[in-house]
Amino acid sequence: MSARNLDFGVINQGYVGKKNKYVYAAVGDPLPKISGVVKLDVSKGEREECIVATRLYGGACYGGEPIFVPKQPDNPEAEEDDGYVVSYVHDEKSGESRFLVMDAKSAHLEIMAAVKLPRRVPYGFHGLFVRKNELDKL
Repeated sequence: MSARNLDFGVINQGYVGKKNKYVYAAVGDPLPKISGVVKLDVSKGEREECIVATRLYGGACYGGEPIFVPKQPDNPEAEEDDGYVVSYVHDEKSGESRFLVMDAKSAHLEIMAAVKLPRRVPYGFHGLFVRKNELDKL
């Protein structure tokens, strides 16, 4: 599927147990750090490189695992990749950490928002996006 070192693959949770086309994965380079996120089109199989979008954090910036957040989770007509890829990113030079929101449909996983965090989120910190109505059920 790809010759790159990829890890922490995620899909749109609305496609769990269904045929899906897209996987978002962390780029493990240089190991053990995560230097970016890629979007894979798994329908391409082994015929060609499956990476269809890439966002590298640049410089001394490294992040955590990607999480896919659908824009319209209750809309059965929404496209599989209609959503956001979110992740924490830490700049080792400045010491700043940010929460990035990227457009999952764009060719470069364009950054839609970057929220400066008051503290560093450790590498390897796992996360999960939970909608308010799901929390209300608890």
